[in-house]
Amino acid sequence: QVQLVESGGDLVQAGGSLRLSCVASGIIFSIEAMGWYRQAPGKQRELVASINRRGSTNYADSVKGRFTISRDNAKNAVYLQMNSLKPEDTAVYYCNAFPTAFLNWGQGTQVTVSS
Repeated sequence: QVQLVESGGDLVQAGGSLRLSCVASGIIFSIEAMGWYRQAPGKQRELVASINRRGSTNYADSVKGRFTISRDNAKNAVYLQMNSLKPEDTAVYYCNAFPTAFLNWGQGTQVTVSS
């Protein structure tokens, strides 16, 4: 059973940057696509970005041009580089498979952006 561990969240000022990491205890290279998701207080979890095995990426409109997703299959890891952060990016960030998040959810990592 693959376990996901997210890290890298922090409290930053608007305009700042963070790099999130997601490391899987099992092999993820066989998973066609991985995604980063986020859940803000009182809101449903939403997809932020996805990447397939060939490196093709997709982003939510709200983060296009600011966030970059990448993956390292050899390290069983997925990353999210977040630049030009905005207060509305405040949320708990999770990684999981995409489009169906069939892996057990990790604990997530908290990102808080102050204005």
